[in-house]
Amino acid sequence: MAIAPSKYNPLRLLKKAFGIGGCPPEDNCVPSFDERREDEAAYTSIKRGTRMVPIANIVGSVGRYHDFDSHFVPRTPDGNEREEAIVKLMREGRQLPPISLYQIKDEYFILDGHHRFTAARKLGHREISACILELLPSKDTLENRLYLERIDFRDRAGLNKTIDLTEPGQFHLLEQQIREHREFLGNERQQDVTFEQAAAEWYRSIYRPLATLIGNSGLVNSFQGRTVDDLYLYISVQQWIKGRSRRYGIEIDKLIPRNMEEFRSKMARHKEQEYPEMRREITVFVLINVEGIHEQRIIDKLLELPEVREVHCVHGSIDIIVKVTLMRDLLTSDAELLSEFIQSTIRSWKGVISTQTLLPGFSRIKDDDRRRG
Repeated sequence: MAIAPSKYNPLRLLKKAFGIGGCPPEDNCVPSFDERREDEAAYTSIKRGTRMVPIANIVGSVGRYHDFDSHFVPRTPDGNEREEAIVKLMREGRQLPPISLYQIKDEYFILDGHHRFTAARKLGHREISACILELLPSKDTLENRLYLERIDFRDRAGLNKTIDLTEPGQFHLLEQQIREHREFLGNERQQDVTFEQAAAEWYRSIYRPLATLIGNSGLVNSFQGRTVDDLYLYISVQQWIKGRSRRYGIEIDKLIPRNMEEFRSKMARHKEQEYPEMRREITVFVLINVEGIHEQRIIDKLLELPEVREVHCVHGSIDIIVKVTLMRDLLTSDAELLSEFIQSTIRSWKGVISTQTLLPGFSRIKDDDRRRG
């Protein structure tokens, strides 16, 4: 249940006006929760319960930011003594109560448990148990709209993790997938399935396998500013909702069937470490005509390219034959990949008269040749 703390704090405003209670001028403090809350206009709050929080996401303090420096080191000897006492208890395996945190988006501020936090960090812990009160940002920015959409979808679906889309108004497409999966599960099990139950099964058996395939492929590196979740949405919508025909990237249908439940069934037969690749290797032969005066320099440049496997100087109407191996993702056509490679390398070199690219339709290598190689 959401509550709305008062935005007006006359004591804080008075201190701010007269410069009382701030950081010592010679050092920076950890970030102040009050300043962050005002900056985000975050006043409506939701209790999130107790869960493990990444140490790295705890960035500031509620009310005690002046007691710690910018690295969250206590300023006073008393603070260091308390930290060491807690470190000793943690090393002995003593169970300590959760710390209390205020959350604003992906950042957390300590309300209670500063020394438990610094002790856990000193021991190299990556997470700490915390009781969380989240304050929702209300400032009208694209970042805030996206954040609120993410957590709204997560909460309604009952998921533990958020899905990071970078365009607003897209989560209804994921909800459509969950609703379709819910209907499928209901028919399969002959019983009612809740939206949250269907969402959990969708996340485990559909979303996560496809997102893992995309992440392993490195495909996201070709789309600046986009996330693996963006590509999951694009690919899944094209395959399972729109079902558009296309002239390239056809091999993706072999990896990701046009039916969502067929994909789920296919991936259920694999362990995560056995998931197929979304990348394919292609071999091409490039025939090059060059000006004789530049031939040796061009051969040297060809041999410097990591994609070039073999270079042959030949007699006849062609001067040089080059064997090239390229890696492409399943969304890119061979023509796109080859054009980009040839235009950015060979065709731009001085002395190259013309090129012709041959893409084998079928290849076979004799076993004897392999053994000799």
